[in-house]
Amino acid sequence: MNGDIFRPADILLPRVADMGAWSVIACDQFSSDRDYWDRVAARVGDAPSTLRMILPETYLEDGAGGHFAREISLAMRNYLDAGIFREYKDSLVYVERRLSNGRARRGLVGAIDLDRYDYSPDSGAPVRASEMTDPARLPPRVAARASASLELPHVIALMDDAGMSVIEPIEGLKNSLEELYDFDLMEGGGHITGWRVTGGEAARVCDLVNARRGAAAMIIGDGNHSLAAAKTRWDELKRNGRRDAAARYALVELNNVYDPAVEFKPIHRMVFGVDARSFARDMERAIGGPGRYGVEWRSSGEGGKFSVAASRVGDAIGAAQSFIDEISEKTGCRVDYIHGSETLESLSSRTGNVGIIMPAMDKSDFFGTVLSRGVFPRKSFSIGESRDKRYYLECGKIA
Repeated sequence: MNGDIFRPADILLPRVADMGAWSVIACDQFSSDRDYWDRVAARVGDAPSTLRMILPETYLEDGAGGHFAREISLAMRNYLDAGIFREYKDSLVYVERRLSNGRARRGLVGAIDLDRYDYSPDSGAPVRASEMTDPARLPPRVAARASASLELPHVIALMDDAGMSVIEPIEGLKNSLEELYDFDLMEGGGHITGWRVTGGEAARVCDLVNARRGAAAMIIGDGNHSLAAAKTRWDELKRNGRRDAAARYALVELNNVYDPAVEFKPIHRMVFGVDARSFARDMERAIGGPGRYGVEWRSSGEGGKFSVAASRVGDAIGAAQSFIDEISEKTGCRVDYIHGSETLESLSSRTGNVGIIMPAMDKSDFFGTVLSRGVFPRKSFSIGESRDKRYYLECGKIA
């Protein structure tokens, strides 16, 4: 299967009594909610956990990135040396995630070939980014991957399968598959169950994915920068003459964009330390005008809405982001990206904070927009609400 886009992998799962403590949400979630991560730490306690192998982005402002990187590398090595992992060779994992709204989202964990992926805005590769990659965000992620012995995927790749021929048929086979895990996720993350897929069924799935070479076989929905860091690290190794097979592949969860439980949610903006009314007035003057899409603002019980002079949702998001970036550069105000209306409403109730509610995108436009116009502006959308994001669970060796 050398050179294929998608393939089975040697997947590691822990032998632990408390899987709920093992699995924590993606590190870029709840970045403005330190209390969330404090509760996670209290829930985990001294139990083995993926929390030991990630850096929640809420702690980046503490300036302890280097310390965390060393601790993460050590935790990975200690877990490997302690033998807590069971390895499932040449496997895919069929995942059913019961979301906070009760729906079940179906996915398939496997490995993509980083040589078949390109995050450039004008990429024609079989695996492409959905949003603009910020080069400034890559170095710390690349450095962390370079010192890591394991990867923990929170990347979600999307495929355009209106016929539901790839992932969905596995649902009817799951009673004959080996169940790997079945537990409640912490902090309202719902429930998750996973089954091992091997042999002929794994080959069927991968053949169907790998046959999609005429257009994009996959577009990365979540975790764009994490996958871009893995690609950058792999390219570095190749330039140095090291073609480590483990580093060439990256674990992802593959979802069908037509799965009814796959929902596209806007990623809102929170601006800290500004005069709300002045900010909103200046924003409307700068980007307001006739258009199909609009933005709303909230601050201390006040708010408003105006349309953006743009005919496409990506252009409307880009205009709003450009204005926010300009103000941030001029004034030094802090900006954060908020997944979920509940968190935005809470933060925007405080004086000096302005929440910007961004327009939503119809998922039926997703593949066509990327294929015809290239990537979306960064942080344009999210797959599901905050608590429905991918939790770290499976691991793979990369060194």
